[in-house]
Amino acid sequence: MLRYLALKGLHGAVLLAGLAVLSFVLVSLSPIDPIRAYLGDAATRMSPEQKARIADRWGLNDPAPLRFSKWAGRLLVGDFGVSRIFNKPVLQVIGERFWVSLNLMVSAWLLSGLIGFGLGVLAGARRGSGLDRCIRLYAYILASTPAFWLGMVLLVVFSVKLGVAPICCASPVGVAYAEATLGEKVRHLALPALTLSIIGVANIALHTRQKLLEVLESDFALFARAQGETTWGIVRHHGLRNILLPAVTLQFASFSELFGGAVLAEQVFSYPGLGEATVLAGLRSDVPLLMGLVLFSAVFVFVGNTLADVVYRWVDPRIRLGGGT
Repeated sequence: MLRYLALKGLHGAVLLAGLAVLSFVLVSLSPIDPIRAYLGDAATRMSPEQKARIADRWGLNDPAPLRFSKWAGRLLVGDFGVSRIFNKPVLQVIGERFWVSLNLMVSAWLLSGLIGFGLGVLAGARRGSGLDRCIRLYAYILASTPAFWLGMVLLVVFSVKLGVAPICCASPVGVAYAEATLGEKVRHLALPALTLSIIGVANIALHTRQKLLEVLESDFALFARAQGETTWGIVRHHGLRNILLPAVTLQFASFSELFGGAVLAEQVFSYPGLGEATVLAGLRSDVPLLMGLVLFSAVFVFVGNTLADVVYRWVDPRIRLGGGT
């Protein structure tokens, strides 16, 4: 296990290095003027000398390789720079918003996994029934539904029409997130988490249904039926243990999709998490914050996939004893 984790750590370091270079190149090639993006209309009223001083202070006049070497050198000692938008260290901005996003993503991740797995088992066990058709129709529709569109629909229905949910933010207006009560946080979390979980249910439900059908059509399932075992008995005694590992695989693999969906959901609900910060950093060309968020999101997804690999080894003894990587 130690050797395996060491190799994963080496792979992660190479991945982050390549991602840092690629992201910096793409940001450098962006047609957005950083000064105008940061100052907005005020940039049109500035003299060329003032713009030149700002560009010199930000290092925009330096060649791209020199800017990257300076940024990478600071990064190696733990200095991610200062966000131009928030006028705070990048790590502080990420730290403040990470816990807000984490509550959203973990809630949606757990809901989508549990509900999707349950619906997949029901659909597979009742193949061809009305329940199976309804679950598949639900999954097919939502698999192609954009997260931002679903979020706006839920916002219109539950916040505007019914008035039972807050229309925005992670806490009541005028109340800091850290000072809000647990009930207030949960109330503001409900719609964004519901948006992400509803979208995430589709893939896990369809995948679980297909894997369960393979189990029910296997030779040992036919043998169990010949001995008088019911369908639900086969599912309980043989099906769950065989479909658990693929379900865990798919659920952990959805980390990257979950992070991307959180970006859209946070924009719709004005949820002050990492997703909203990413959009702001991109639109206003806050390069230090944008680069920090890219690397942090990569680490987040990589850690999730590594945890999945560790769970595989714990759930499936064949992987653990065989020493597969």
